Amino acid sequence: MRTILITGSGGSGRTTIAAATALAAAREGTRTLVLSADRTDTLGAALGAAAGPEPNRVAPDLTAWRPDAAAGFRDDLTAFQERAAGVLDLLGAARLDAEEVTPLPGAEELSFLRALRDAALSERFDLLVVDLPPVPGALALLSLPEELRRYLRRLLPPERRAARALRPVLGKLTGVPVPSEWLYDTAARWDTELAAVEAVLADRDTVVRLVAEPGPAGADAVRTAALGLALRGLRPDVVVANRVLPERAAEGWPSGLVAQQRKALEEWQESYDVRPVHHLGHDPRGTDDLAALPVPGVNGAASTVEWPVTDRRADDGVLVWRIPLPGAIRDDLDLVRRGDELVVAAGPFRRVVRLPSVLRRCTVNGAALREGELRIRFAPDPDLWPRTR
Repeated sequence: MRTILITGSGGSGRTTIAAATALAAAREGTRTLVLSADRTDTLGAALGAAAGPEPNRVAPDLTAWRPDAAAGFRDDLTAFQERAAGVLDLLGAARLDAEEVTPLPGAEELSFLRALRDAALSERFDLLVVDLPPVPGALALLSLPEELRRYLRRLLPPERRAARALRPVLGKLTGVPVPSEWLYDTAARWDTELAAVEAVLADRDTVVRLVAEPGPAGADAVRTAALGLALRGLRPDVVVANRVLPERAAEGWPSGLVAQQRKALEEWQESYDVRPVHHLGHDPRGTDDLAALPVPGVNGAASTVEWPVTDRRADDGVLVWRIPLPGAIRDDLDLVRRGDELVVAAGPFRRVVRLPSVLRRCTVNGAALREGELRIRFAPDPDLWPRTR
């Protein structure tokens, strides 16, 4: 399935662009699902039909869905209480009724990721258009599966499940309670679900699109989003310049604002595939207005970016890990090696990445930022590197 992830600065019209993209594809006969992470039904307002907690067919070949985070959290908590019934009874804990449960922070994001996974795996649709939150929330959402899986692996290493038969014995010998089987089973289930979401994000048929209104605020949002995406190994296939004003100020638009937009567009076109969407003169509402927006088609370049390792042992005696970070500033970069992981911080963003296997037997020899690319030098560790005769 083709998946288009759409985000942008707050108020840039990303939900409108997502709705218009989905509608254009559906009108060409593509079975399309548009999925919204918005707490309010702005997607339904744009389409002129409600997008509810269950997938709702709003037009021929077009389905809209805005998952109910509260219902998902209640279901998860109920299932957890059933699995942990023995422990809860032993502790004398009073169970929570579904009616008194309200979602905790983070529950909404997890519920949406599950919906994204289910939608991407569905055979009912050929195209999935995802209306993500504004840039900061979208980047946090996209990083959540990888971060949670890393936490699970550290707290409940999967290899320890192999010793399930020894756990009762170990508990008696050490006098320390050993985690029950259901805890490992739950962690394994979560890991599988999160891995499925990661697979959707890393798929070559998944693209990321940025929506921004040309101008200083939009330029800052695009720059920040591009850096955050790059640290996740992603890049936008298209920058949708929304609400572009007509060239001629005589048509009633302020000439200063028109010139400001022209400047932003010229700067974006140096680095991105920019698709202008002209201002209709009013806020788009309903399918007729959406159809009038010249949104990009569903085909685009893959958003995943490779982080190659260059072998320079013959010339410099090092291996170089090349990480594209467009827009990064040298003073805002930070690197920390922790075992087989590297902590990379760029501006407001931070990611813990596992080193490629060839670099785990090396020591960090230095790093430099050149032409929007972070180049980290690794020297082979003589004690770990295979010796040749």
